[in-house]
Amino acid sequence: MKPLIAITGASSGIGAATAKLFSENKYPLLLMARRLKKLEGLELPDTVCRKVDVNKSEEIRAAMQNAEKQYGPVECLVNNAGILYLGETWDQDPAEWQEMIQTNIMGVLNGIHAVIKVMMARNTGTIINISSLAGRKTFGRHAAYCGTKFAVHAISETVRAEVSHTNVRVITVAPGAVETEIISHTTSKQFQQDWWDGIGGIIQPEDVARAILFVFEQPQGVCIRELVMTPTNQPD
Repeated sequence: MKPLIAITGASSGIGAATAKLFSENKYPLLLMARRLKKLEGLELPDTVCRKVDVNKSEEIRAAMQNAEKQYGPVECLVNNAGILYLGETWDQDPAEWQEMIQTNIMGVLNGIHAVIKVMMARNTGTIINISSLAGRKTFGRHAAYCGTKFAVHAISETVRAEVSHTNVRVITVAPGAVETEIISHTTSKQFQQDWWDGIGGIIQPEDVARAILFVFEQPQGVCIRELVMTPTNQPD
């Protein structure tokens, strides 16, 4: 059997599409998200589904320990869980900033911490952190979100360098506009509509899933450090 793949935020969007694609390619899965019924509704074979809040490192560790009893150590962690709230800095509720920081930054760090020592000891493993084009450039009404995604790029590159001597890969996948539920987190319907009107194009979660599978299935000695992907007609 192929090695175990763990995915956070797997209940919808990029996470769900990635789970389906890896399952089609015969990988056993650990799927983690807050919406357990959504995970179970995917009905994928050789899959452990666990209700997990990535802000709670103990929940990530418990889920991994459970899955590893059946399928062996996690070979690849896809840190996908994320939240987007749009808002102008002078008007946005700081509670939204805090939630994005906790999920988009601490959630990634918690995932890394759960697997990194074992991967280093085994001299193999891959961590794929899902960032955003908003981690490479700024956009209006995205100040805090861009901050969190710039952090994902910085964390990924720093950890990659730290563990490179152990043959562990750390990869950042940074999509542009993707058709997922993430924009629906923003409470302002006008901001949501402005986002849709301004993006210029959109890609599907399945497109990102194929990129994730591609970077993972390179030989372990090949690390595609960063993959940025956008709709061809997205100008910014």
